Amino acid sequence: MVLQVMNSPFNQEQVELLNKLLPALTETQQIWLGGYLSAQQIAKSPIESSNTAVLEAQAIVKKVIAKEVTILVGSQTGNGQGLAEKLMKNLQTENFNVTLTSMNDFKPNALKKIDNLLLVVSTQGEGDPPDTALPFYEFLHSKRAPKLEHLQYSVLALGDSSYDLFCHTGKQFDERLLALGAKQLSPRVDCDLDFDEPAAEWFTKVLLELNDLQGSECTPTGQAADEGDASEQTEYSRTNPFTAEILENINLNGRGSNKETRHIELSLEGANLQFEPGDSLGVYPENDATLVDALIAELGWHADDSVAINKQGTFRPLREALTSNFEITVLTKPLLQKVAELTANPALQAFLASKQEQELKDYLYGRDLLDLVRDFAPWEIPAREFVPILRKIPARLYSIASSSKANPDEVHLTVGTVRYEAHGRERLGVCSGEFALRAQPGESLPIYVQRNQNFRLPDNPDTPIIMIGPGTGIAPFRSFLEEREEIGAEGKSWLFFGDQHQVTDFLYQIEWQQWLKDGVLTRMDVAFSRDTDEKIYVQHRMLEQSQALFQWLEDGAVVYVCGDEKHMAADVHATLLQILEEQGGMSPEKAADYVAELQQQKRYQRDVY
Repeated sequence: MVLQVMNSPFNQEQVELLNKLLPALTETQQIWLGGYLSAQQIAKSPIESSNTAVLEAQAIVKKVIAKEVTILVGSQTGNGQGLAEKLMKNLQTENFNVTLTSMNDFKPNALKKIDNLLLVVSTQGEGDPPDTALPFYEFLHSKRAPKLEHLQYSVLALGDSSYDLFCHTGKQFDERLLALGAKQLSPRVDCDLDFDEPAAEWFTKVLLELNDLQGSECTPTGQAADEGDASEQTEYSRTNPFTAEILENINLNGRGSNKETRHIELSLEGANLQFEPGDSLGVYPENDATLVDALIAELGWHADDSVAINKQGTFRPLREALTSNFEITVLTKPLLQKVAELTANPALQAFLASKQEQELKDYLYGRDLLDLVRDFAPWEIPAREFVPILRKIPARLYSIASSSKANPDEVHLTVGTVRYEAHGRERLGVCSGEFALRAQPGESLPIYVQRNQNFRLPDNPDTPIIMIGPGTGIAPFRSFLEEREEIGAEGKSWLFFGDQHQVTDFLYQIEWQQWLKDGVLTRMDVAFSRDTDEKIYVQHRMLEQSQALFQWLEDGAVVYVCGDEKHMAADVHATLLQILEEQGGMSPEKAADYVAELQQQKRYQRDVY
């Protein structure tokens, strides 16, 4: 609608200004402006009519403010991002105006302009914020953080209770916001690996509070955070996985290797699953039948006993539930505490009371539920009471090792088999053991695609990329190069790869050599740690090429790191700082700022675990 001079009280200049402003305003902004102007006019009106009118105008503004919600997400693997997107969608269904932003992209000074804030944040490793949350985390915990008395917020914290600092980052955000004067819209909820139900409960409470702020009523279903509208339920997802047929299952390591790395090819025919290089595939594994049977026998249960597998009252036979639904291969402190409380086992209670934190940690490491049952026998508790305290078996996330453009209707994985001996028993990784021993071509697995917006090829295919991925960390870079070959990317590419022995452990060797020959891969540096007297790793190769590496960075290259977080990724990070100091003539502080800027520009991306 265009305002005309002839039918308005405005002069020509005012009309021109208004015609520039009004089309640019959202509906919410127009409502707010109307309420504001009404309040201003009322302030000049007779006293007897002003009070009621002012209250009405203020109520309009209050409702508009309550409808504005900002969601900030800090996610490393994509779980938090997925939950935040579903939360946004469901809030929009309730007619809220929602802004969803990664913490990495959020301008901290904008906090002063926000009234309703929802944080969805994970904890990485031993209590660290995810990479994408670091800039906002550091700002909020600095002296530059403003007072936030106007802010109402709630935190959904994601973590893994097998770590001591469970949901630590979410707890820190919660405590800091309170310290800055913000008020909890709804109490923080800490989610373990099986986060669907607590996340849904958190969302329900948040929605009730937001609707209460604006005087609206709602009847939330309790499923909003993890389901969405009915049409979405036909799509395959984390809560509705696709059953994928195994096409290939090949050991990539040569004879005599100390390792076993499986190349898995799965069919996606009929799934309509979309993914990009950098995404992960979630695989729901099954527990080993031998372990399940031993556990049932030790506890004197019956395999066909019926047990509940969720709060909705769905029941399955015990053996089936322990095989497919519940985690039995990991012990955590919360689990021991629940078992001690539930069973009143005197030996376990005495053990928990007597042990120091480190001693308890030493006991948990490398043990599973069968160890616990054997160590603190006898037990007198029915399966129907014991099983509900177990965590749901979590999906295992694997970096996708293929491009959908190069391999339509397929997805490839690179899986290292976990095998070790501990406490007198041979142990196998749940999912990697299934791939190694039981998952044969022709059989099927439940899978879903996990988006990872924090590990993406540059939008400009001419941008140079540096890829650092020893061992199975090579997986996403296979997908990167397949993709770049298919789209004809012209940008330079540099790969650093390492493993134990060149003869037996050079994963996908023929493919890299072909890409080097064809120019898809510009250069490659390898480090085989057991082939030399002194162990050489990828970070050593980086130092050897430090001058060229620095020049690539100065030319705008994007750096990608994939693999072990605790050792490799930390060493690579330290090496990157060293290169910047030595080749760039930077102080440690300047080098750290340079890396932080790379992260801010999405030129330093990590997929670490």
